Amino acid sequence: MSKRARLGRIAAAGLAAILTATTAPLAVLAAEDKAPEAAAPAEAAPAAPAPAAAVPAEEEKVPASVTHQMYLDMKLGKLDIHGDNAVVNALVLQRDIPISYEYIATLMRTPNAFGEGPACIVCHGSNEADKSYRGLDLSSCEGILRGATEEPQRPVIVSGQPEKSLIVKMLRNNRMPLGVSFFEPVQSDSIDKVRAWIEAGAKNDEDFEANVLPLFNDPQAFSGGIQCTECHKSFRDPPSFNEVNLTSYDAIMTGAFSKTRKKQGLPGIPIVVPFDAASSPLFQRLTMNRMPPGVDPGVPVHANTLLLARWIEQGAWCK
Repeated sequence: MSKRARLGRIAAAGLAAILTATTAPLAVLAAEDKAPEAAAPAEAAPAAPAPAAAVPAEEEKVPASVTHQMYLDMKLGKLDIHGDNAVVNALVLQRDIPISYEYIATLMRTPNAFGEGPACIVCHGSNEADKSYRGLDLSSCEGILRGATEEPQRPVIVSGQPEKSLIVKMLRNNRMPLGVSFFEPVQSDSIDKVRAWIEAGAKNDEDFEANVLPLFNDPQAFSGGIQCTECHKSFRDPPSFNEVNLTSYDAIMTGAFSKTRKKQGLPGIPIVVPFDAASSPLFQRLTMNRMPPGVDPGVPVHANTLLLARWIEQGAWCK
C-alpha cells in the first residue's frame, strides 16, 4: 500500500474510530507505517531470526499522543469513569492536560460557569472595594493572584495547592447548616462564641464545655433549624458527613476523614486551627456562602470548579 493511501486511511478513521474502538491496535498501525512500499530483491536472504517472545499489548508501543493513550486506556479498562463529572475526570484530570489561563478567563466571564448564577466578574471585577465585593478582581490573572484587597486582605489562590485556595472553597463548600439562607448574617452570638474560642487557642476548658460544645446540639444555634450533630455525630460516613464528629472536644480536634486517613497512616484533616478562626474549616463553614450567590446547595461540584483547581495545582500560570 502506498504511503499516501495509508495516511488517507488513518485520517479517515479519525477520533470517532478511536472512541468506538474500531481502529486496528496501535502496534499494528505502527508496524504497517514502518513497512517498505516495495522490497528490493536481495542477493542472499539472511537466515530468519528466531521468533520473538510475545509482548503484552500494553508494552507493544508507548503511545505518542494523549489520544492514543486514551484509546489504550479504554482498551485495557484503565479509565476510571464514574461520578458527576465522569468525562472531565477521564479525559482531563486523569492525564496531564495543561489548563490555560485563557480558559480560566472565559469561565470568569461566563454566566452559570460554576453553577446557576451570574458571571463572577459581575460582582468581582475590580480591586477597588467601592466597585467590587471584597475588592476582588477576577477579570484578570493579576487580579486573581492579588486576591481580596479590602481589609482583611486575603489571597484567594495558593499556587500549587487548590485545597488551600479560598476561591476553590467558595465554589465547592456549602455554608452550614445545610440550606441556611444566603442572607443569614455571618455574625451572631453563636458564631461569635465559636470565633472567640478558636482565637483564644481552642482550649478544652470550662468556656468550651459551657458555651461552645452545647451549640452543636442546639437546632437554633446557627439558624438552620437542625443541630450540627444530626449530621456530624461519629467518625463513620455515613452517617456523619466527611467523618466529622462534633460531639466532644477530642472528636472535634480529631478532624475530618480520620477513619479513612488512619488506614493510610495519616491523621484527620484539622477543622480547627487554634488562634486562627479565619483559617479554621469549622468557622469557615459557618460563615462562608457558596458561590455563585444562591446556588442550590444540593447541586454537585461543577466540572469547571475541578478544572479551576487543576489550573491552580499546575501553578496558576498567567500565560
